[in-house]
Amino acid sequence: MKIVFMGTPDFAAVTLDALVLAGYDIALVVTQPDKAKGRSGKLQMSDVGRYAADHDLEVFKPERIKDEASVARLKETGCDLIVVAAFGQILSREVLDIPRLGCINVHASLLPKLRGASPIQTAILDGEKVTGVTIMQMGEGLDTGDMLSQVEVEIADDDTGGSLFDKLAHVGGELLIDTIKKLEKGEITPVPQDEASSSYARMIKKDMGSINWSDDAESIERMIRALNPWPSAYTYINGKTLKIWSATVTDGSGEIGCVGDVTKDGFSVYCKNGALRIKELQLEGRKRMSAHDFLLGFPLKEGDRLTSRED
Repeated sequence: MKIVFMGTPDFAAVTLDALVLAGYDIALVVTQPDKAKGRSGKLQMSDVGRYAADHDLEVFKPERIKDEASVARLKETGCDLIVVAAFGQILSREVLDIPRLGCINVHASLLPKLRGASPIQTAILDGEKVTGVTIMQMGEGLDTGDMLSQVEVEIADDDTGGSLFDKLAHVGGELLIDTIKKLEKGEITPVPQDEASSSYARMIKKDMGSINWSDDAESIERMIRALNPWPSAYTYINGKTLKIWSATVTDGSGEIGCVGDVTKDGFSVYCKNGALRIKELQLEGRKRMSAHDFLLGFPLKEGDRLTSRED
């Protein structure tokens, strides 16, 4: 079976690795064009592009997958199946109709819940206890195609966006291989999604990490975990950015956004309901460290204020 793989971030690279390890013939890897990163503006390949280069797989980086030249390139492969995982471009009907087995997508949620760009982070933000991976037959809508297979994954109380990503990426790879085998044998009956139960996960942007201490403590704690490692949850102190990497909900009441209960091992910040005990953080220009180590070089006192914006 010839497979064309389309994907861009590290989640997709893990999925591609599962296909390679299973011995499938990867006719072409399609990923987003190289993008400028950092202050230098140097072009960098996507995670999928890097994986493909390291494994001597042919790579195609179209600006628009819908363009006539892109469609022609895909047709040249003579592929039997197109597998998509977090590619970042919408496929046209012309592309969807190229392979004899169609196009299937690996999506990191229990569809129809959390369609869209950030299902992993949003599951934590929403306080979900269970999420999962769905393999679906792709249509022209956003994650609206018929479902081929699905598996549930529990969300631990200490899961971050990064740790949940790792769980789902590996589970998704295993589910994909099992699904392809059954698809080849005609052993799968597609199941339409229930539109009435659908929801969407909007794209994560950097400014979403700004902590509003007027929110309740549990919501902020979920936000800290969900946005770890990117874009991270952050606040400001004395005009400097302070990233909060880990915290726990605790009892306490005081002026919102102010520091309370300072000990040698850490400190709390008062929120709308309760407080957050800060465990790990990172001041602008410094490395990530425990609250204990932070306080050795940046002593805080009760009543010091953390703000939601730089001022």
